[in-house]
Amino acid sequence: MIAKLLSIESKTIGAAALLLAGSTFVSRLLGMLRDRLLASHFGAGEELDIYFAAFRIPDFIYGILIAGGFTAVFLPVFSEYFEKNKEEAFRMVSNLLNVLLVLLAGFAFLLFLFMPFFIQFVTPGFSEAAREATIPLARLMLLSPILLGISAVFSGMLQYFGKFFVYSLAPVLYNFGIIVGILFFVPVFGLIGLAWGVVLGAILHFLIQLHPAFHSGFSWKGTLSFFHPSVLRMGRLTLPRMVGAAAFHINLVVITALASTLAVGSIAVLNFANNLYFLPIGMVGISLATAVFPMLSQAAARKEEEVFQENLLTTVRKVFFFIIPISGLMFLLRSHIIRLILGTGEFGWTDIRLTAAVFGAFALGVFFQSLVPLFARAFYALKDTKTPTLIGIASVLTNVVIALALLWLFSFPNFLLRFLVSFLDVADLADARVIALPLAVSLSVALQGFLLALFLKRRLGLNMRKISGPLNRIGASGIVMGVVSFFALQGVFLLFPLDTFWNVLLQALIVTVVGCIAYVLMAKLLKVEEIKLLPFFK
Repeated sequence: MIAKLLSIESKTIGAAALLLAGSTFVSRLLGMLRDRLLASHFGAGEELDIYFAAFRIPDFIYGILIAGGFTAVFLPVFSEYFEKNKEEAFRMVSNLLNVLLVLLAGFAFLLFLFMPFFIQFVTPGFSEAAREATIPLARLMLLSPILLGISAVFSGMLQYFGKFFVYSLAPVLYNFGIIVGILFFVPVFGLIGLAWGVVLGAILHFLIQLHPAFHSGFSWKGTLSFFHPSVLRMGRLTLPRMVGAAAFHINLVVITALASTLAVGSIAVLNFANNLYFLPIGMVGISLATAVFPMLSQAAARKEEEVFQENLLTTVRKVFFFIIPISGLMFLLRSHIIRLILGTGEFGWTDIRLTAAVFGAFALGVFFQSLVPLFARAFYALKDTKTPTLIGIASVLTNVVIALALLWLFSFPNFLLRFLVSFLDVADLADARVIALPLAVSLSVALQGFLLALFLKRRLGLNMRKISGPLNRIGASGIVMGVVSFFALQGVFLLFPLDTFWNVLLQALIVTVVGCIAYVLMAKLLKVEEIKLLPFFK
């Protein structure tokens, strides 16, 4: 029974996207529980700064070699191999697994040896004691990218065969492992128990995908050829993407390093807000992009240009329809969200307000960030990794420049600083300079989204008139929702003071329900076709 459940296939983009969105929601719920437990146990202080800084190094390996490079090119190449010869496709995968294991283990070993050197660059603002405490956590978590890298190969196959159910369970189990670490390992081992939780999560992520992969016809063989045509081809396709991924993760290291020079707890605040920021991006942008990627890859392989464009533009409209109301409510209810999720235990009122301000700055870019995964995957399906890579590098450089400029600007009194801290309601806090970092991210990702759309339009000769009308109607519905939600929030402030958890929750629920009703009614009035995606309007 369990084996059959894990091998369920999704036949349509909608079904796959719905399944991925649902699992992403569950995974993010666990992620919010994870962050609440972290906030409650440690608060926004030095211990969490150490943990998040230690995470940056193993994440660097995974982000460059796997998430940033390999996963972008595996599916299109596997699609071509499988279309020609099923057995040869599985032999290719087996060899790739072995090559990947050797490469990842080699990188991890080198980083293990030179970890003290790298930690100095990640945490220039740390004390010597804090830096020494970061090193063993980072070394232990090097096991994570090895396990997740091998797991990514199975994930690619499962996407091709439409087995999105088990694919979607993997990140859920990953977060579950980290929660186990917080609840059971930390009391026994101390802070390093968090690292053991990360390793456990990676093991579960890998194990859950084994049976469905073998059930699909895969069988492992001990071949190891670094010069197999598929390895060389994926290497050529991956290299430019890895350069872009390296730039992105270097950017994360730079942002972490800058945060380490600010007030204690800045790294923790930044990571908490960033995790919540990626909730709608994961549920909407990444879920829809992941679901449509196999269809785009297959259409590109078969040279079905009209099918490719139709799938792409339809998905763009879906992203717009869902992300517009979500991003608006995120910004409007930013303080409520942070207080409900993180406001417990050692996480005090100052931590809540500063995290809410950072979250609000992130929310300004959530719309653009949700479109980036889709546009990037469209290029990958066309086997063009250079264009999104160059655009990604430009975005990263822009981010670093803006971050440095804003940090300098925020170091002395000026009109922009006064406006932003007042707008985000942190004018009375001693050090709110960390807001500069998410603002830089929002501005740079807006540039990235715009450039990806522009170059994709030129590459495919897209007729934007097909979606300009629907997008304008969705935007108008979003504006109406924003106005209604704002006035609803002013009303509930008078009825329910923010003095208890339940009053905060009630305020957030009322404003969300009223805003969503306004959005749906306006979308219905304007005949937005995507309204049919909602259960009651089919």
